[in-house]
Amino acid sequence: MNILLGIGNEMNGDDGIGIYVAKKIKGNEWKAINCATVPENFFGEIIRSKPEKIIMVDAADMGLKHGEVRRIRKEKIGKASFSTHSVPLSIFISNLQKEIGAEIIILGIQPKKMYGKMSKEVKSSANKLIKIIKEGKIDEIEEL
Repeated sequence: MNILLGIGNEMNGDDGIGIYVAKKIKGNEWKAINCATVPENFFGEIIRSKPEKIIMVDAADMGLKHGEVRRIRKEKIGKASFSTHSVPLSIFISNLQKEIGAEIIILGIQPKKMYGKMSKEVKSSANKLIKIIKEGKIDEIEEL
């Protein structure tokens, strides 16, 4: 089993993109969790699920064109600015890695706006990302 963590705040425009992706992922291979801004609240559930792979999707300001998607290694989290979380993603990931041997992949989507409705550019990119995830082609996403 694989887990997708949708992270963000739906009330803040493109910041809700991780949640949007989580809501759209369906299938026997994926368990999607809407983490909002507190993925650490789902730590126990993730550990109990014993996933092979964990994908985290969040809006991340990477200085790219709106809607661009990148894989972000844990060591490079500092090069991307994520929306406010209770616990920094780097600490959350480190704690997960200590508990389970799952592959952890962070996917950032460059937001256009962090207010109002989600932008067309970011939503379009998210729909393409969903297809990539379902097809198992995550490694084809450029790394930051």
